[in-house]
Amino acid sequence: MRTATTGRIHSWDLSTGVDGPGTRFVLFVSGCPLRCLYCANPDTWHMRDGREATVDEVMAEIEKYRPFVTAAGGGVTVTGGEPLLQPAFTAAVLRRCREAGLHTALDTSGFLGARATDRLLADTDLVLLDIKSFDADAYRKLTGGALAPTLDFATRLDRLGVPVWIRYVLVPGHTDAPEPIEGLAWFLSGLGNVDRVDVLPFHKLGAAKYEALGIPFPLRDIPVPGPDLTERVRGQFRSQGLTAH
Repeated sequence: MRTATTGRIHSWDLSTGVDGPGTRFVLFVSGCPLRCLYCANPDTWHMRDGREATVDEVMAEIEKYRPFVTAAGGGVTVTGGEPLLQPAFTAAVLRRCREAGLHTALDTSGFLGARATDRLLADTDLVLLDIKSFDADAYRKLTGGALAPTLDFATRLDRLGVPVWIRYVLVPGHTDAPEPIEGLAWFLSGLGNVDRVDVLPFHKLGAAKYEALGIPFPLRDIPVPGPDLTERVRGQFRSQGLTAH
């Protein structure tokens, strides 16, 4: 018997290279407790704006793409929104994917990491962990939330031996200060499970969504980072022995 576990989802898509290894089936769940100034998906903030879907429905869709995804060395990534806002649904999807022999990835801010059970994490082959800033005040201004839960989650993932890719969005004037980056690089170098750090230059591809929703885009006037700044930040992570892209 399959479960009738349901969740609120926004959409699904296929991607290559940015949501985990290989070509991925990416499930976007609805709802997020943070309000990151650079968020590219404000249409996923509220669970009410998603649609209800069962785990069976999601798995049926995944099965359509299984041959293509597995041939391309990929798997399934659950993202959002924030997947851990719906931990039971997310856990059920990851469990079913694991039973189906698919590589699983969880894309999370870690802010709700305490909601992830050890079993959920045992069914997760890779965590894409978004660490927005290593400065607590800057983190709160940038996201509206607290930094500590994410760092606690990172430490727990290390203890459990769950592989991690760190995602660090580089926003001029917000996340480019050298000292916090040095602190983050030092913190990550002390963990044994960080496979890579992806420095992601801030972009404005989601600006049209804000306009459609009638929401001001907070960083409309912030420039995107140039290649020199991006490479400097990557170099700071590499200086601590981390693989940075």
